[in-house]
Amino acid sequence: MYNLIVHEIGVLRAFNPMYIVDYFRRNGKDGWVSLGGVILCVTGTEGMYADLSHFNIKAIQISFSTVLLPSVALCYIGQTAYLRKFPESVADTFFRSIPELMFWPTFIIAILSAIIASQAMLSGAFAILSKALSLGCFPSVQVIHTSKSYEGQVYIPEVNFLMGLASIIVTITFRTTTEIGNAYGICVVTVFSITTHLTTIVMLLVWRKNFIIVLLFYVVFSSIELVYLSSILTKFIQGGYLPFCFSLVLMALMITWHYVHVMKYWYELDHVVPANEVTTLLEKHEVRRIPGVGLLYSDLVQGITPVFPRLVQRIPSVHAVFLFMSIKHLPIPHVAPVERFLFRQVGPREHRMFRCVARYGYCDKLEESGLFKGFLMESLKTFIQDEAAFKTNSTAGDTKELTDPKVSGHDLARWVEKEKQMIDKEMERGVVYLMGEANVIAGPESSAAKKIVVDYVYAFLRKNLTEGEKVLSIPKDQLLKVGITYEI
Repeated sequence: MYNLIVHEIGVLRAFNPMYIVDYFRRNGKDGWVSLGGVILCVTGTEGMYADLSHFNIKAIQISFSTVLLPSVALCYIGQTAYLRKFPESVADTFFRSIPELMFWPTFIIAILSAIIASQAMLSGAFAILSKALSLGCFPSVQVIHTSKSYEGQVYIPEVNFLMGLASIIVTITFRTTTEIGNAYGICVVTVFSITTHLTTIVMLLVWRKNFIIVLLFYVVFSSIELVYLSSILTKFIQGGYLPFCFSLVLMALMITWHYVHVMKYWYELDHVVPANEVTTLLEKHEVRRIPGVGLLYSDLVQGITPVFPRLVQRIPSVHAVFLFMSIKHLPIPHVAPVERFLFRQVGPREHRMFRCVARYGYCDKLEESGLFKGFLMESLKTFIQDEAAFKTNSTAGDTKELTDPKVSGHDLARWVEKEKQMIDKEMERGVVYLMGEANVIAGPESSAAKKIVVDYVYAFLRKNLTEGEKVLSIPKDQLLKVGITYEI
């Protein structure tokens, strides 16, 4: 406002749309190319919308309309007024247009603004990648939830480090803001265009708006974005290739991980052992029951993972109390401790084999190993006590009330107490954690591309990521890995 009043208030005449028409008429192709620079005036504003999971919609609408838009508009109008009087300062207009007394305070605010802007982009990246992780579209990384109220407020240390490293490399490589500006411009306009296309789909399929209204929205916004995109793409060689390179690498990694993740899951489903065949499997391999408690981890919550037949083939022995464990994270902050574990009997009661699904909210932390197994066994004893009044149909997993008159309440209570004592005794003998060490390879008839993706790219990612036992806080001296090969 200072520059506008002191230097040239007449620049406000530029709001007359006839001036832009005259500008294009005079400059032709050069005027069209200059739009690639004009779009840089709005870069950064899209960062607000990347933070939708961190702030609600109303907060962003109010701050954009009442703070951001007026501030950015006045900033550029003031610089334009300054350039009317000092056109030689075009290379460094912002800092040169600041009054002398306000230079250092503004300089400090500008630095802080850059930090805030980078934090906004980081927060958006964390939120997006955490969603990709939950969909099985991104390699396993540590996700730290920083809020008990909002699921989307997360921090990912590995991504933070990689983005910091990439920022340093880009800064050293490009050195000036010109080529970085070209890269940023292409990135922003592409984001605008993608958003318009996706919003159009949502308007049609989700909001079910009138087709004419949707068509008008699409034509108006996509045509404007197409003009800017065609302009900024002329700077593709001058740094504009950067976001495309980053996107291609990231998409290749995500597609590779998701493809193998899905194929691996389907392989497990195709080779799953039905729960009612556990007895046959144990008898076939003459499996011995050894002292202690065994926990076999798997993503499957139905049927028996193919890792278990592999285990009994190689080591024909199973712990006296055996649990098929699955860890599931729910989209709620916390799961009450009494609702943490869901149990189900696997096979006949005398096998003492159970399926357990441990449920955690996004703010819940997995307990330390000692606390976890103690809490797990107490919950198991509670389950056995609750199930004492029911008769388990081992074939279908249905539960029916006990109707056998030969079984008295006293007998049930005695049996329950005996089972509890037996679990405590086996706990004292030790708990062993078992995990499948799945080696995923491409089938012999696979194409060369598939073999490269599965045997090399996926293998590299898996080798260099956080191991499952670290995520689950499993002590090394109590871990037994069962090797198995999935040929997809």
